[in-house]
Amino acid sequence: MDRLGSFSSDPSDKPPCRGCSSYLMEPYIKCAECGPPPFFLCLQCFTRGFEFKKHQSDHTYEIMTSDFPVLDPSWTAQEEMALLEAVMDCGFGNWQDVANQMCTKTKEECEKHYMKHFINNPLFASTLLNLKQAEEGKTADTAIPFHSLKMAVVDIYHSRLKERQRRKKIIRDHGLINLRKFQLMERRYPKEVQDLYETMRRFARIVGPVEHDKFIESHALEFELRREIKRLQEYRTAGITNFCSARTYDHLKKTREEERLKRTMLSEVLQYIQDSSACQQWLRRQADIDSGLSPSVPMASNSGRRSAPPLNLTGLPGTEKLNEKEKELCQMVRLVPGAYLEYKSALLNECNKQGGLRLAQARALIKIDVNKTRKIYDFLIREGYITKA
Repeated sequence: MDRLGSFSSDPSDKPPCRGCSSYLMEPYIKCAECGPPPFFLCLQCFTRGFEFKKHQSDHTYEIMTSDFPVLDPSWTAQEEMALLEAVMDCGFGNWQDVANQMCTKTKEECEKHYMKHFINNPLFASTLLNLKQAEEGKTADTAIPFHSLKMAVVDIYHSRLKERQRRKKIIRDHGLINLRKFQLMERRYPKEVQDLYETMRRFARIVGPVEHDKFIESHALEFELRREIKRLQEYRTAGITNFCSARTYDHLKKTREEERLKRTMLSEVLQYIQDSSACQQWLRRQADIDSGLSPSVPMASNSGRRSAPPLNLTGLPGTEKLNEKEKELCQMVRLVPGAYLEYKSALLNECNKQGGLRLAQARALIKIDVNKTRKIYDFLIREGYITKA
């Protein structure tokens, strides 16, 4: 077994586990026989003997960890990389800020280690001296005159570094590193507030995270108040003066709506029964929809209504993570890639826990339209991602 390292301290920088799709925490496992792309597993999935497509549980593997010393026995490789990144972020000499960012070493330990191994290290000094002498000997006869353009290039490089640091700070302050958690927080709001959240996201760089969240919460509260006022106005128009009558009114309104939908569905069915050609088209279209395929024959309707067009995935987050078949599914079901990936991960995890998954379990797990749930479930079964219980 090889002892290798992934030096990033940010778990979102590591690839997800192929078994449970969770962020990998060191140590984790890399298959030595599968790839490219590399096949990574967390320790839980590895001990369970997870297998997927060509990957088998008896393949040779490597343990990925950075918990080993490099320059000093008391400093791991992960801490060495964290120190260099902290010095780059906070600046040389700001040892208290460097220690605060590292969290595992004191101010004195950070300063002493950095000065000893990265500034006053004779090995590094001799290496730099040799490189300098070799460069001087190489360019002694072909000296290049200095031009101000070089300074402009250096300024451009530094400006880009500063911009990267600014964007990193915005992402960290507003908690945008974990995109899945951020999307789940968005969905707790009504659709109108979600649209506002998406529109106002570009202004997050101007205000702080607390002020931005207060702004969104205040608009969510305003939306709830407007909806409640509209409901009370409806009660007053109907002549309702107490909450007991309001509950009865809501129950009767719901019943009338259900009856109206039943009459609409019945009239539609009777329309296709009277026209044999239209009935055959309607049956073929329903069969295509149930099998997860695109409708081969458009459904005619005297009311002039048309079925919704396929969803355009251009520019939507998560599209690049889908294969072609998954893109077709999201287009026909009209499901955004981020939501599909979340539902897929939930179904895969439940299937791995239970050893199989039934359609009823899938519908209880993801609370969306039952027809969409069935198409996602049938697609995952057909592609071999999950198995029936």
